Amino acid sequence: MPKLCILSDSHGFIHPEVVKIANQCDIAIHAGDIIDEAILNQLKPKQKLIAIKGNNDNHIVSLNTVEFLEFPSGKIAIEHGHLHGHHKPSHKSLRTTYPDAKVIIYGHTHKQVIDKESTPWVINPGASGEIRNHGGSKCFTIDIYDDKEWLITPHIFD
Repeated sequence: MPKLCILSDSHGFIHPEVVKIANQCDIAIHAGDIIDEAILNQLKPKQKLIAIKGNNDNHIVSLNTVEFLEFPSGKIAIEHGHLHGHHKPSHKSLRTTYPDAKVIIYGHTHKQVIDKESTPWVINPGASGEIRNHGGSKCFTIDIYDDKEWLITPHIFD
């Protein structure tokens, strides 16, 4: 039963409580707008860290713009989302791009979203830092129990 921490839009600072959660999880996923690559050194999940470029990360050459994570019970697609609509990425466009995913993770808007209206699910953890965090730094955890149950839990910190 892997546990994942999903974060995004840190813009050079990750809230200490988000770091604590990430470091208790098996896998941490950062969905872009990292700004300062050195902040990723704070994230020390038990197994793996996955980070992708956001629209403000072109200077970070070590990162890809899209990553995938596969489990026996489903695939996760990770991208920043800005290429699917500047102000509000289109969930329809994301679903069309990654139809075989169970979950699509994006960032960019700094707003926490869980869209389970259809499959794949489309989620945005919100901003994990201090920039436009809309009421607090945010992240998600996902507990993967089996192919039928993936539990997404939102976390918000002042």
